[in-house]
Amino acid sequence: MAVQTTNPYLEGPFAPVEEEVTATDLAVVGTLPADLDGRYLRIGPNPMRQNVPDPATHHWFVGDGMVHGLRLRDGRAEWYRNRWVRSTRVSEALGEPPAPGERHAGMDTVNTHVIGHAGRTLALVEAGARPVELTDELETVCHTDLDGTLPNGFTAHPKRDPETGELHAMAYFWGLDHLQYIVVGTDGRVRNVEPIPVDDGPMVHDMSLSERFAVAYDLPVTFDMEVAARGGGFPYSWKDGRAARIGVLPREGTAADLRWFEVDPCYVFHPLNAYDEPGVDGGEGRLVLEVIRHDSTFRDDRQGPADAPPTLWRWTLDLDRGTVAAEQLDDRGQEFPRVAESHVGRRARYGWTAGFAVDHPGSIGAGSEIIRHDLVAGTSAIHSAGASRQVGEAVAAPRAGATAEDDAWLMALAHDRDTDRGELVVWAADAPGEDPVARIPLPVRVPFGFHGSWIPTPA
Repeated sequence: MAVQTTNPYLEGPFAPVEEEVTATDLAVVGTLPADLDGRYLRIGPNPMRQNVPDPATHHWFVGDGMVHGLRLRDGRAEWYRNRWVRSTRVSEALGEPPAPGERHAGMDTVNTHVIGHAGRTLALVEAGARPVELTDELETVCHTDLDGTLPNGFTAHPKRDPETGELHAMAYFWGLDHLQYIVVGTDGRVRNVEPIPVDDGPMVHDMSLSERFAVAYDLPVTFDMEVAARGGGFPYSWKDGRAARIGVLPREGTAADLRWFEVDPCYVFHPLNAYDEPGVDGGEGRLVLEVIRHDSTFRDDRQGPADAPPTLWRWTLDLDRGTVAAEQLDDRGQEFPRVAESHVGRRARYGWTAGFAVDHPGSIGAGSEIIRHDLVAGTSAIHSAGASRQVGEAVAAPRAGATAEDDAWLMALAHDRDTDRGELVVWAADAPGEDPVARIPLPVRVPFGFHGSWIPTPA
């Protein structure tokens, strides 16, 4: 048998960069909106040279985390920075003392999302590690248990309720026989942890939130002891024959109030949104879940999420009848869905996804387009980054005085194949089909990665 010497998640636009860079007063192509005052941040895996694993076993999800950021103000791009999140092995490789803070279960590689909450910048990951607090300039402060209130690890995908400002999260860890529904208050401290019993140690990458419910996705990707024992890979894999189900929990309820709804086997990394529809004659009504659905993952490709192209679906749960109606909304390959933050858990008209191609198992890539879905009209339009660019997740930043969900600037990091460098691309969210209003070429390539946030400057 031939020895594998390459890995698609260590090559091309995925390949790690080798230096931390600071650049100031970046050039802007076009006109950067003057009301963008804050930081655009995004994170992803970037294995250090000293930590580059065996290509035969390396999984995209386990590389050292690197956060990238731009500071925008008054129509200028004041700086770009990239910084490794200081895990113990990153600090050792850089000859630095370990970053402060307790490590949960020895896990401290953080590479999946970066958010702002309660005045802190937090880098996040799932499956057991703590969040990592960063400075505004992206230096690591500490690994944090949120002032002693977080019992285990956290999640990469908390949902912020736009009315209360609280974070709602569904956390998992292989050493627990349950999920943890966690609510983090606006003071940055955990105010509630509710255990949700599950079997087999499922991977629960994300969750959904409506005004009434928190939603857990218990799907057929579970902890794989064989992979864990071998080391070097991501210890979760597809489990044929296992049921796929959706758990619906009242937001202030307990596990005794949980209801499960079965769906066809699939995997959901990322929901687009969720919302409630009222019942009639005293009924509970319906819960609508809009999700990116993978037919499977980690079954054919054990190094990344490239079994088959993921597509946009809607599941409508009839809470009175206990049924689920499934409808495919779009058959194009796409991932990294977002709605306006003001409409998380409420019915949103617009959602944005990144084109996501799977040429064959083991080979994925981003397209050049952000797809804007009109979820009311059932239509779509395109924000193009240009034929030479591969674009990732888009984030909507509300314009000053915004009154509509697409009264916003849409931002995404792109890889320019012609220059082999990164760019921040900015569109008018309400003008699909038009060219970007601004592009900010970066001095280095930004490896294709995961998630990020627009963090406005506090008033």
